Amino acid sequence: MTIPSLADVRTAAATLAGVAHRTPVLTSATLDERLGAQVFFKCEQFQRMGAFKFRGAYNAISQLTAAQRQAGVLTYSSGNHAQATALSARLLGAPALILMPHDSARAKVDATRGYGAEVIFYDRFEVDRDELGRRLCAERGLTMIPPYDDPAIVAGQGTAALELLEDAPGLDIVIASLGGGGLLSGTAVAARGLLPDCRVVGVEPTAGDDGLQSLRAGRIVRIAPPRGLPEGALATHVGALNFEVMRALVDDVVTVDDDQIVAALQFFAQRMKLVVEPTGAMPLAALLAARLPVRGKRVGVVISGGNVDLARLSTLLAMPVAAA
Repeated sequence: MTIPSLADVRTAAATLAGVAHRTPVLTSATLDERLGAQVFFKCEQFQRMGAFKFRGAYNAISQLTAAQRQAGVLTYSSGNHAQATALSARLLGAPALILMPHDSARAKVDATRGYGAEVIFYDRFEVDRDELGRRLCAERGLTMIPPYDDPAIVAGQGTAALELLEDAPGLDIVIASLGGGGLLSGTAVAARGLLPDCRVVGVEPTAGDDGLQSLRAGRIVRIAPPRGLPEGALATHVGALNFEVMRALVDDVVTVDDDQIVAALQFFAQRMKLVVEPTGAMPLAALLAARLPVRGKRVGVVISGGNVDLARLSTLLAMPVAAA
């Protein structure tokens, strides 16, 4: 299996130029002092539709033929890839059908429909989404746009890290959230392509540590559908392509629990005045919980997105957890 290269990421960047936002890189003096490190946050919550997923979805759909676009596309997602595919399809003139778990955040469902996509719900604890997606693609003549297990998706996601490294050169470590593996593998391709000695670390929820188990076992480990706060990272397994990239280019995966994620959300809101979704807060959660050594290092963090229901966020921000 051929994994994407830095050249593929650069090609994706050219495709996205003038379409995707070049999101800001922000810092926190308070955090730097606390960690004894310099931390640079690539703020993908300011991306179109509020998450990095736009990069991969647009890059993938842009590579389809005119006939494929006219027939339409399908994907499955708990929210961010759903919105990314819906918006990208609309921009590129393709109808979109999105399969969403029945417990997806209402804000993400409404946004997906707002971009013009048709939404079909499924029970993620009972239904095999891959099988359902394949059946509907066959019935309707649609093209699948995978959430993460696809070279064009990986290359597109890697453009966030490419920009981060251009704006904050000389990083020692780059950290990204891990769900299905699209962001982490794209980040690894870009970071290691530009800086061969840069460490790349993924962060996933303790309740859904299939990526960590997979790296330790040397094979893809599948787990039962996990439950937890960061719904965007509650995957049952990483993608086959993503796993090959991880094995080749990712140095480690660490895990964080829900309380640690809440502490990170509170830090973002209180100290940096940023709205971040739970999945996007996982890398900061790992830093605050000292899950990896960073003292004296230049650390890059990709904040994956900010699509969180405001009522839910207000509840999380009011929770009594260890002071951030």
